[in-house]
Amino acid sequence: MEPAEAEFLAEKELVTIVPNFSLDRIHLIGGDLGPFNPGLPVEVPVWLAINLKQRQKCRLIPPEWMDVEKLEEIRDQERKEDTFTPMPSPYYMELTKLLLNYASDNIPKADEIRTLVKDTWDTRIAKLRLSADSFVKQQEAHAKLDNLTLMEINTIGTFLTQALDHMYKLRTNLQPGESAHSQDF
Repeated sequence: MEPAEAEFLAEKELVTIVPNFSLDRIHLIGGDLGPFNPGLPVEVPVWLAINLKQRQKCRLIPPEWMDVEKLEEIRDQERKEDTFTPMPSPYYMELTKLLLNYASDNIPKADEIRTLVKDTWDTRIAKLRLSADSFVKQQEAHAKLDNLTLMEINTIGTFLTQALDHMYKLRTNLQPGESAHSQDF
C-alpha cells in the first residue's frame, strides 16, 4: 500500500467543523451528512472538511488529541516505553499532515503540533527499525506488532517481507536432503 492510499483512508475519519452556510441533510453513499447551520458544529469526513475549508465555507475544529499538552504526553510516554503505545488515532500522522496543510489557521500552536507529531513518529520508527533488526537477527518466523498504525506498517513492510522471504529460502535450502537445490536463490 502506498502512503497516498493510507492518506485516502484517513480522509474518511470524522472531524468537527463550524459551517458558515445553511444546507439541509445531504445523502451520500457513505451515509448522510448535516444538516449544516451557520455557527453550529457538525461532524463530517476529513475530505469534506478540507473541501469546505478551501472554499472558505467553514472553520475546522481540531481533533481533541491535536493539543500540545496531550501530544507532549504521548511523545514522552512513547519515549519511556519499550513497546509501542496506543496512538490517539489510527491515522494520526496522515490527519496531522492534512489538517495542518489545509487548516493550520484553525489549529492553535500548529508548528508545535507538527514538531511533536514528527518527534513521536521518529521515536516510533526508530523502535520499529530496532524491532525489525532484532527480529531478523534472531531468525524469528513471526512477530506481534501491537499498536502500530497503517502508515508505520507500510514504512517497514517491504523490508520485513523481503527479509522473511530470504530467511525462508535460506532455511529451506539448509534442510537435510535438499542439497541439490542449495544454490537456487
